[in-house]
Amino acid sequence: MILGIESSCDDTSASVFENDFMLSNCIAGQEIHRQYGGVVPELASRAHQKNIVPVTEAALGKAGIKKEQLSAIAYTRGPGLIGSLLVGSSFAKGLALALNIPLLEVNHMQAHVMAHFIRSDASQKQPAFPFLCLTVSGGHTQIVLVSDYLKMEVLGETLDDAAGEAFDKAAKIMGLPYPGGPLVDKLAKEGNPLSFVFPHPKAPGLNFSFSGLKTSFLYFVNNELKKDNDFIQKNKANLSASIQKTIIDILIAKLRQASRQTGIKEIALAGGVSANSGLRHRLLQEGLQAGWNVYIPELQFCTDNAAMIALTGYYKMKKGQFSTQEVSSTARYPLNNR
Repeated sequence: MILGIESSCDDTSASVFENDFMLSNCIAGQEIHRQYGGVVPELASRAHQKNIVPVTEAALGKAGIKKEQLSAIAYTRGPGLIGSLLVGSSFAKGLALALNIPLLEVNHMQAHVMAHFIRSDASQKQPAFPFLCLTVSGGHTQIVLVSDYLKMEVLGETLDDAAGEAFDKAAKIMGLPYPGGPLVDKLAKEGNPLSFVFPHPKAPGLNFSFSGLKTSFLYFVNNELKKDNDFIQKNKANLSASIQKTIIDILIAKLRQASRQTGIKEIALAGGVSANSGLRHRLLQEGLQAGWNVYIPELQFCTDNAAMIALTGYYKMKKGQFSTQEVSSTARYPLNNR
């Protein structure tokens, strides 16, 4: 029985697994950040302190077990907001010490990839090794070569901003409330993706760059507002559809390149932005054309959750990869180190 704890950003989550089967997965969000237009680190860590005990109790209760039945505790060591990570790691360490059970420290980005292997009552298709995983979130954009459950290599990543950040920045420019990414996705369904054309920033190899795209979108909108004060209001759907198409085009082009270079046709999607309906649909379309086997996680496992942490902990436990009380949380935690 493994308890997973996730607290890398603004979601407090706890999950209980019996081997690789999910018994519970509970998440507490933080509404307070909406009024600030983004996550405020200090407020996030304080909210984690309030939420972590009741969320863990809820996960244990839903799983139908007592804390004394736990075999180990897996927690997110990084990457993420250091204050938020410290709340989760301190709680996990304290509980493990009190119960005299081992600790398992988990890389958050590795866990996103591992979400494809979560078994529950509604089990999903699982990719075969080796496979390529496009991992896209608010803080990361990576193409990962996955050779085994715990053997992963980053083939390409963003050199500046992440794709999720580009979505949120575009939403902010259009005056949409936080979190803006899902609203861009919703508006895009009503717009014409060919209405406006934005540049594809160049990045070497399989790497990405989204900083220039954000700047280009900002300048374009500002220039149009000089001509028409109501430009955004009149074109929200078309702007959303066009910027979403551009971001997805960039992601798919690099993924196509990675598949050609490696010869791998097992293609997976992971991370918070994998919940974007446009990206999910486009990847399935691309898979049909390119002959890929495409794997997309359930929506509940796209965003931050402790189920992926607990499952990764299970595979680390099988390999005897335990942690110690001395291991520190870290805001930066390269995936290739795992």
